[in-house]
Amino acid sequence: MSPRLTLHFLNMAHFLDHFFLLIFPTAVIALLVEWGLTYGDALAYGTPAFAAFALGTLPAGWLGDRWSRSGMIAVFFVGIGLASIATGFAQSPLSLMAGMAALGLFAAIFHPVGLAMVTEATDRPGHALAVNGVWGNMGLAGAAIATGLLTDWISWRSAFIVPGLFSFAVGITYLLALRRAGRDAAHHERRRVALLPASANERLRVFSLIAVSALFGGLIFNGVTVSLPKLFEERLASIATELSEIGLAASLVFAIAAFAQLPVGRLLDRFGAKPILLVVLACQMVFLIAVAGAVGTVTMAYAIPLLLVIFGALPITGWLMARYVPSEWRARAFALEYVLSLGVGSLAVPMISVMHEAGGFERLFTVLAGGGVIIFATAWLLPGFTRKPVPASA
Repeated sequence: MSPRLTLHFLNMAHFLDHFFLLIFPTAVIALLVEWGLTYGDALAYGTPAFAAFALGTLPAGWLGDRWSRSGMIAVFFVGIGLASIATGFAQSPLSLMAGMAALGLFAAIFHPVGLAMVTEATDRPGHALAVNGVWGNMGLAGAAIATGLLTDWISWRSAFIVPGLFSFAVGITYLLALRRAGRDAAHHERRRVALLPASANERLRVFSLIAVSALFGGLIFNGVTVSLPKLFEERLASIATELSEIGLAASLVFAIAAFAQLPVGRLLDRFGAKPILLVVLACQMVFLIAVAGAVGTVTMAYAIPLLLVIFGALPITGWLMARYVPSEWRARAFALEYVLSLGVGSLAVPMISVMHEAGGFERLFTVLAGGGVIIFATAWLLPGFTRKPVPASA
């Protein structure tokens, strides 16, 4: 399969990965009414998805390196589609949680496997990761509006079933494309991105930043994206009363913010990570505090730049991976990063539940801003990147 076609499928995979994980936070608003639950209790049913998302990352990365990366992407498309369909047919909290766990397990495949494939399909990893990231962010945007519309028009169950059927169809198409190519992508000639020269101490500092960013960045990302529909329901009540309207507002913010990765990707390939990361993190902390204290429609005005800098930061650690980790280890390296990110990120759902019940979203966003301070402090440890790359074989 050509690198261009491979990137098209990987972009769609990233779109669907985030789409499926963000169905539940919007659908739960209708689910809690139908099942007679509080927001905190209903939201807790989504916890298995995020836990499985974290736990499945390491074995997915290992299988991607040792078995077949293209085979794992095929499993992703088909598996997550079937898991979403099963979730849509859930008749009890137990079956709903089981469906969400399966959905999270298949969702865990993309980031370690797909991102490793993205970095090998081009010699401009910053740009390729940014474009792929835009697709992932558009999945966030699409999930909110599609879930709101399908729930209002049909039911919350259709919000899981319809996308599940689509993903299954894409998976079959991907398998047919692999068959026509006549070879497994795991055995294709991988393009090796030039690595940056670095001492052992400098590599340690880079990996320390990646670990800290994964831990606290994952908490910030999941905390903001999962809570956004409910935040808008509470603070935009004067202009948005229907679930479809709330979903549209959240989708608008996600869609605008999605494109922040494109200029960041180009800047990474030109200037490196440190200066860009410091600016992005400083803005992130400011807008987290701003959203925490916002009232009414002003919330939307602060939420847009907040999501811009949160999404804009996403390709930075991927760029560092592409420039410091050899190809044969890259899927496992991405897996380790996402185990940290998703492991802590899985705590976002119960954290939102507890903090919302205790003091609303003001407390939640203030705590998230504290996590941003820790990442900012660690980012100062990054070495400069004015040096020139050396061939990957070195």
